[in-house]
Amino acid sequence: MVQYATLDRTLGAISDPTRRQILDRLGRGPASITELARPLAMSLTGLKKHVRILEEAELVVTEKVGRTRSCRLGPSRLDDAFDWIEFYRKQWDRRLDGLEAYFEERKGEER
Repeated sequence: MVQYATLDRTLGAISDPTRRQILDRLGRGPASITELARPLAMSLTGLKKHVRILEEAELVVTEKVGRTRSCRLGPSRLDDAFDWIEFYRKQWDRRLDGLEAYFEERKGEER
């Protein structure tokens, strides 16, 4: 099962629409802080704060290349959130399958 501290950190990181936009952009390839800030009309300082939160959640990795900070998707790739969601999806599938079987049984009794 997922460790909740890690899950909380991941869900907190992706709860902000700006950070989701950053992840969407990085899904197309690495980008500098300046490249990430440009379409968001955000200061570099403001964007760095968002990137730092994504970095702490291991969703983004940054690297200093000369005077530029390059960003790319990190190793985490939302695995902890996926595992948590999948666990509960399976539980709901079992419950819904049971409910479906109940209704099918009731429908058969009415005939």
